[in-house]
Parts: sequence; structure tokens; C-alpha cells
Amino acid sequence: MARLNVVSNRGTALKDGSGKTPLPRGFWIIWTTVALDLVGFGIVAPILGVYAERFGANAFTVGLLFASYSLAQFVGAPLLGRLSDRVGRKPIILMSLFGTAIASVITGAAGVLWLLFVGRIIDGASGSSVSVAQASVADVVPGKDHARAFGLLGAAFGVGFVLGPALGALSALRGPHLPFYVAGAVAFINGCVAVVRLPETHHERRTKQDAPKSVHSRELWRLVTVAFIAIAAFSGFEATFALLAKSRFDLGEAGIAVVFVCIGLALVLVQGGVVRPVGARLGVRGSVSAGLAFNAVGLAVLAFADHWAVLVPGLLLLTVGQGLTAPNFTAMVTGGVSPQQRGEALGFQQSGSALARVVGPALAGFLFHHIGIPAPYLVAAALCGLGLATLSWERRPA
Repeated sequence: MARLNVVSNRGTALKDGSGKTPLPRGFWIIWTTVALDLVGFGIVAPILGVYAERFGANAFTVGLLFASYSLAQFVGAPLLGRLSDRVGRKPIILMSLFGTAIASVITGAAGVLWLLFVGRIIDGASGSSVSVAQASVADVVPGKDHARAFGLLGAAFGVGFVLGPALGALSALRGPHLPFYVAGAVAFINGCVAVVRLPETHHERRTKQDAPKSVHSRELWRLVTVAFIAIAAFSGFEATFALLAKSRFDLGEAGIAVVFVCIGLALVLVQGGVVRPVGARLGVRGSVSAGLAFNAVGLAVLAFADHWAVLVPGLLLLTVGQGLTAPNFTAMVTGGVSPQQRGEALGFQQSGSALARVVGPALAGFLFHHIGIPAPYLVAAALCGLGLATLSWERRPA
């Protein structure tokens, strides 16, 4: 354990035979913790809506159930991020893992609808510590490798979303409650292992006496605004794509699930293997700009896709764009604040992202239902263009 706690971004790491700087050993422990946490989330998310119908929930109530998770993140992320700057990353991540375990058991054992909401709110608040895991990565990885490391962490999300639904589907064969107990067991075991294996990475603690300047700078507000726009656009696509696929391509649930698995695998490949070489050529800000441009074009293509030859390139552009924007946004946020404020800044970013996952699907669903199939994708493409313009705009000195 003492060996693990020595991991920091001080000093210069030797390069391996491929010319890449090896990431610290502590990074891979964090990566595994996040991947297993997302496996649990992937078990629950796809089946929650159907499970809630057993308690009399209609489509609107199911939407509120999912929204409650994101709203809990919106509130909890800045609080947990700031707390991690004071007490360390490890206690917050452990609290999150065990909180997820409790929430999953509550959901599985629920006999009434309101208990499902309790479980989702606890799980959402626990999920707020994703920003703390990102801050932990920033603690152990040198600044020049942040985008690469966050890309690999994003790949852990993809792995969780690919393995989780498969495990959930298998466990559901033995009963509707079992997947939630499996998710709780995964989180609990992950937490027990993390007690021993997860390193504490934050040694430059922030105290009340430090009184650093506010983390909410104009530049951070701009980055969070752009991230909000980009995630609202992408989450709107996620919420309505099943409707598009059914209407235009006559895909059923199984076919739509296969498409999303392919998107998840593609995101893993982009974030694990493409972020670094693109970042080396374009830089962090340039990678974000390229990602937003890809997203805008991909969404515009989807608006008019009525054949697989059009749909597949549109999805590919959107996947590459999202794979580039997410880790590089995080790298830009960490690069603009001190180590004592990383948790708070990343928590603020995650809070904005959580709110975007409430606004984006609601707006896309409204446009799809009241205006037409192309509407949510054209509006989302315009939003990405607005985000690109906002990112590119530089305030001139007076």
C-alpha cells in the first residue's frame, strides 16, 4: 500500500519501447475500479424502465425515474468534488461504491414505486464521484498525458456499458429482481477490493486556511457551458435513436441493442487508441473542436438517414466526435485549475453534464413528437455548432 501511495506526477517517467510514457501503476487500479462500477450501472440502466412498469409506472414516470438519477448527480457532484479536495479522493470513491451497493439492493427489494426513486437518487448521488475518479487520475498522471489518460478512462466506461447489459440480461433470466442484486454485489465487492488496493492520490490537500481563489473562473464557466451543449446534443440522440431506428429501419429491441453495443465498442476504440495521436497533432483544444465538428456533421446526416449506407457513416462520425470531445474537455478543465481545486472543478463539470442529460432527452423527445423525426438531430447539430463557436471565441483584452 505504501508503494501505491507514492504514485504522483512528480519526476519524469521512462518511455517504453513504443515511445509512449507508461502510465503510473495507480492509474490502472483506478481504471479497474471505474470499469467495474460502470458494469453495475450497465446492468441496471437497460432494464430499469421495464422493471418500474411492474409498480404501475407509466412512460412519464419512467422518465422522471431516470431524471432523478441525473438530478442527484447535478446536486452531488460539486459537493463530493470539493470534499475530495479536503479529505482525499479514496474516501469519496469508497463511499460512492458502497452507496451504489446499497442503492442497488434497495431497488431490487423495492415493493413500491417510491422506493425505486429512493434507490435512483442514492445511486445518482453516489455516481457523482466519477469526477473524483477523474481528479484522482489527474493527480497521478503528468499534465501532458491527461487527455490520453482520460481517454483510457472513457474506454473503461465503454467496457462497463458493453459488459453490464449482457450480465444484466443473463441474470434477468432467473427473475426481475436478481440483476439489481448482482449489481449491488459487484459494487460491494469492488468497494472491498478498493479498500485494500485503491491508492490515495491527493496529497496536496486543500484546507480552510489556504483560501484559494474561486474555482468558478470565466474560462471554466465557458468550458462547462460548451460541455453542457455537447452532452445535451448527444444525450438527445441517445434518447430518440430507438424511435428513429424503429420508424425508418424497422429495428426491434434486439437490433437497437446491437447498434448501441457497436457504438459502445467504437467509443472504446476511439478513446483508447485515437485520442492520443489526434491530441499529438491538434492539441487538446483542437481535438475538442474537431470532435464538435464531427458531432455536428454526424447529427445532421442522421436527420436525413433513410438507408444503412447513410446511417452508418452518420453514427461513425458521431461516435468519433463524442470519443474525442469527452476526455479532452476533462483535460482542459484540469489544466486550468490548481491540484487543490481539481475535484471541485471536475465536480462542477459533471454537475453541468448531469443537467444536460435531463434537458437533452426532454428537448429531443419534444421535438421528435411534435415537429418530426429530423428535428431533434438538426437542433442538436446546431447546438454543436454553437458549442464550437463558443469554444473558439476568445475575449479580447481591453
